[in-house]
Amino acid sequence: PSFSTLFCNVDWISEIDRVCKTRLRQNNIICCGRRWVLVTVMDGGLGFVLTGGATCLSSRSVVELVCRGSRGWSGCWGKRKGYGTRLVGHVGFVRCPSSVGTKSNTRMMAAVGDRKGRKGVDEEESIYKNTVNLPQTSFQQRANAKVRELEIQKFWEKEEVYERLSRGNPGEPFTLHDGPPYANGNLHMGHALNKVLKDIVNRYQLMRGRKAVFVPGWDCHGLPIELKVLQSMKSSERKNSTPIDLRRRARDFALKTVEEQKSVFRRFGIWADWDQPYMTLQPEYEAAQIGVFGEMFLKGYIYRGRKPVHWSPSSRTALAEAELEYPEGHISRSCYAAFRITESSVSSNSDVQRAIQSQSGLHVAIWTTTPWTLPANRAVAVNPNLNYALTKAPDGRYIIVAQDLTASVAEKIGFELDMITALKGTELVGLHYAHPLEDGLVCTVIAGGDYITTESGTGLVHTAPGHGQEDYVVGMREGLEPFSPVDDAGKFTAAAANGKLVGLDVLSAGNQAVIEEITASGVLLLEEPYSHKYPYDWRTKKPTIFRATEQWFASVDGFRDVALGAIQSVNWMPPVGENRIRGMVEGRSDWCISRQRSWGVPIPVFYDKESGEAVLTEETIGAVQQLFRERGSDAWYEMEADEILPES
Repeated sequence: PSFSTLFCNVDWISEIDRVCKTRLRQNNIICCGRRWVLVTVMDGGLGFVLTGGATCLSSRSVVELVCRGSRGWSGCWGKRKGYGTRLVGHVGFVRCPSSVGTKSNTRMMAAVGDRKGRKGVDEEESIYKNTVNLPQTSFQQRANAKVRELEIQKFWEKEEVYERLSRGNPGEPFTLHDGPPYANGNLHMGHALNKVLKDIVNRYQLMRGRKAVFVPGWDCHGLPIELKVLQSMKSSERKNSTPIDLRRRARDFALKTVEEQKSVFRRFGIWADWDQPYMTLQPEYEAAQIGVFGEMFLKGYIYRGRKPVHWSPSSRTALAEAELEYPEGHISRSCYAAFRITESSVSSNSDVQRAIQSQSGLHVAIWTTTPWTLPANRAVAVNPNLNYALTKAPDGRYIIVAQDLTASVAEKIGFELDMITALKGTELVGLHYAHPLEDGLVCTVIAGGDYITTESGTGLVHTAPGHGQEDYVVGMREGLEPFSPVDDAGKFTAAAANGKLVGLDVLSAGNQAVIEEITASGVLLLEEPYSHKYPYDWRTKKPTIFRATEQWFASVDGFRDVALGAIQSVNWMPPVGENRIRGMVEGRSDWCISRQRSWGVPIPVFYDKESGEAVLTEETIGAVQQLFRERGSDAWYEMEADEILPES
């Protein structure tokens, strides 16, 4: 087959018609520019192929090129050595005038000259424009989002589009409550997802004709912001800072961050009332919080008590469950230990009596992943419904473990435990044993609960009421003190182990010292690493501990039924969301609401200097609420108690 061909820079397509009319014949090739167009003249049309432009010739160059090949183009060669290109690229087809000649099959020379006469070229271009059936639009070919988005947002702002729709729509009001982000740093993809999803909902409601109101908010109080401020201060500044100084720094930091985040949210294109956001540091908001606290206290939903809470030594404050995370890979030092029974006046079992009176004695075996809590041990708990085994070790000691765990415990500690007799859990209750670390202290075996199982350990649980939730509950029932010889920094006080551990960090040197003590006294059976999930402070990323302290709590039991009823009355989308929230409320224990920090809304309670009793009445709550509404919560730190208390 024969072809009429033309190579041309892609920018010169408009001149194809002129070239074809005057100079094009079959097998002619015109080459110019850095990109190539292979043009083939056929009946009533002009096909072309864009090539990669391997050969670079100027528009004035004239080179005779011969195209060879029977089907398609295998290559092009010029008379000058080295000129050539493979014919590859995109294939297209445009109409061309019927006057293009296709008679001659001779070789000839042709070149496209420089563009001259713009008017003539434009006329030629119009020929092709009129032959292409495409829609005409003023819309630009490229998005140019960086410029266009700003123009659109300026238009929204100038024309008050959101304000006019939210106020002027004829439909019913629609309000989406904005769960606020922390004002403690830069935004991330989670913030973007949150706000964009809310914006979609609001815009949909506006399109339906409803008055959609979206008031954005910021959580400006709490530990995340205080930690950011502390990190920015020099050690000397931290040491000499007062609560009011720290609060002022935190306020400035929060307000600055709010403006930065607000600017980014607006750049996202979020429609909201950005000029009137709510912030938790606003005096009216703080006063409202005091009002809610007072109402809950007067209804009995809030109380003060000493009980174990999640305590962060790194932050030196109590934490709620929601402020914890459980990273993978935590390894604790677990211990199997044997406490020696001193007497059993309550037991009539002859085997038990003989074991106690033997030279090596009778012991109860426990397992713990927190050896540092052993100084606070006040009991060993058993499950009254489990079966236990009185066993004998090769060294002559008698050891009590759960019957179903005898083999696994023996394998762990590395020696056989020969069973002597079986015992019910109730037969062990009332046995007395010597404290493993405090000379002269005698503790008791008590009845625990269903939390004592045979899934792991020994079936007997070391109980420290000051360092565990179940321990605390059982200890209160048995009248045991929530003893916790650990300070705010997570270090042992002089009350631990007769003062032998004072000042040691419980999670490091203190833990090691306890293990060494029980090893030296012969109490330790085995110490090994144990990998499990352990609570960490979600802000500092460091381990927490359970520690009994005086705190304020919200009693979830007091309003659990009301909360569950409210959850049921809500239309959840998707429905699975209801299951998650319901499960949280059903399983939530009392919530620790107090924090040992400076930046936040203070708990409006006064204490009697002599008795230490809390003074909290409807009148004192009202006085504090009014003060905060007028001056903000800084007044709590700036004024004396007698200046705040109402006259009575």
